[in-house]
Amino acid sequence: MISSKRRLFFSSTLLAAALLSGCAPALRQAPPDSRADLPTHWVYQGEGDQGTSTPIAAQWWQALGDAELNRHVEAALARNANLQVAGTRVAGARAQLLAADAALLPSLNLGAGAGVTHTLTPVGITTSRSLQPQLQASWEPDLWGRLADRSSASDLQYRATQADRDAVALTVAATTAQTYVDLLAREAQLAQTRQTLHTRRQALQLAQDQESVGYISKLQVTQAQAEMESVQQQIPALELAIARQFNALQLLTGDVPARRDTAQAAGQAFAALAVPAVPASLPSELLRRRPDLVQAELALAASDANLRASRAAYLPQVSLSASAGRLFVNALGYNPINVWSLGASALAPLFDGGRLDAQYGTATAQRDQAAYAYRGAVLSALGDVENALVGVERLDVQLQTAERRRAVLAQTYGYAKDRYDAGYASYLEQIDAQRNLFQAEIEVINLRQSQLDNLIALYRALGGGWSAAQVLPEDPGAH
Repeated sequence: MISSKRRLFFSSTLLAAALLSGCAPALRQAPPDSRADLPTHWVYQGEGDQGTSTPIAAQWWQALGDAELNRHVEAALARNANLQVAGTRVAGARAQLLAADAALLPSLNLGAGAGVTHTLTPVGITTSRSLQPQLQASWEPDLWGRLADRSSASDLQYRATQADRDAVALTVAATTAQTYVDLLAREAQLAQTRQTLHTRRQALQLAQDQESVGYISKLQVTQAQAEMESVQQQIPALELAIARQFNALQLLTGDVPARRDTAQAAGQAFAALAVPAVPASLPSELLRRRPDLVQAELALAASDANLRASRAAYLPQVSLSASAGRLFVNALGYNPINVWSLGASALAPLFDGGRLDAQYGTATAQRDQAAYAYRGAVLSALGDVENALVGVERLDVQLQTAERRRAVLAQTYGYAKDRYDAGYASYLEQIDAQRNLFQAEIEVINLRQSQLDNLIALYRALGGGWSAAQVLPEDPGAH
C-alpha cells in the first residue's frame, strides 16, 4: 500500500496542476461566415424530381453500355498512378494514427547498467564491479484530453485521406469515361469525314467525265476538286486527335502509349453508346454522397481537435514514473539487493516567450482555413450539380434541333443532286447542300458527345454512388 506521505505527494502534485488549469485561453469558435447553407431543392432539376432521390450504382459507368469502356475504367481504378499515390497517403495517415494512439499508453523499457571502479582507499587499492538490470515504466495521465485530442485528430485525418483517395478514384473513373467517349466521338467524326470524302471523290470523277465531253466547264471541275481537298485535309487532323486521345486513355489506365487499332472503328461504337438516366437527388444528400465534401468535413473536425490539443498545452503536464531492478555489486562476494523507485512530476508553463500563444494562434488559423475550405467545397459542389443539370436540359434541346436540321439538310442535298443530275441547277448548288449536310453531321456528333460528357459530369458531381458510411464516424465533430 502507498504510505500517507506518498499519497500526500501525489495529491499535492494534482492539486498544483488543477490550480494552474485556469491559465488556458478560451476555445475559439469557427467564424460565423464559414457556415455552408444548403438550398432545399435544385434550381434546374425537373419538377417531377423535386423532393425525390434515387441511388446511384457504384459502377455507374456501366450504364453507357460499352464493354470496352468497362474494361478501361476497371484498369484505371486498379493501376492509375494518381490513385496509387493517394493510397500511399492513406497508409502514411494510418501510421500517424498508430503513433498518436501509442502516446496514450504507458511505456515500458528494459535497461541495464554495468561498471568497474578501481580506487585507492586507506586500506589499499580496491576494485568494485556492479551490474544493475531494471525495468522502467512511465505514463502521462491525459488529465486535460490533450493526447486524446491528438489521437482524435489523427483518426479524423486518416479517415480524411481515405475519403480523398475515394475522391481521386471518382475523378479517375469519370475522366476515363469522358476520355473514352471523346475518343469514340472523334472516331465517329473520322468515319463521317471518310464517307463524305468518298462521295466527293465520286462527284469529282463525274465532273471530270462531264468536262471531258464538254458538258460542263473546267470551273465546275476545280470546284469539285477544291471541295474534295477540303474534306481530305480534315482527316490527318482527326487521326492526330484520335492518337493523342488514345494515348491519354492509356495513361489513365496505367499503360504506356500505344497505337489505336482503328480497323474496326467506323463510328458504330459511338452510336451504340446508351444515354444514362438522369439521377434524382436532394441538395442535403450531397454532403454524404461526395467524398471530397466528406474529406473537407473530416479535415475541419481534425483541425478542431488539434485546436483543443493546442489549448491543452497551456495546462500542466503530469508524468508518473516507476522503476524496479536488482543491483549486483561484486556479485561473487555480496548478495544482490532489490532497487526500485516511484515518482510523479507536474510541469506547468510559466514563461516561454510567446511560443504557446503562437502555436495556439496557428492552430486557430488552420481551423478557420479548414472551415472556409469546407464552405468553398460545398459551394463548388452545388455549382457542379447545377451546371450539369442545366446542361442536361439545354443540350437535349440542342441535340434534337440539330437532328431535325440534319434531316432537312439531307433532303435538301437529295433535291440539289437530283436538280443537278437533271440539268436544272449548277454544281455549286449541290456542293453547298453537301457541305451543309456534312457540317450538320459533325455537329450532331459533337452535341451527342457533349450530352454524354455532361451526364458523366453529373454522375461525378453527385458522388458516383459513393457513400460516406465507408469512412465517416457517427459524429466527426464530437472527437
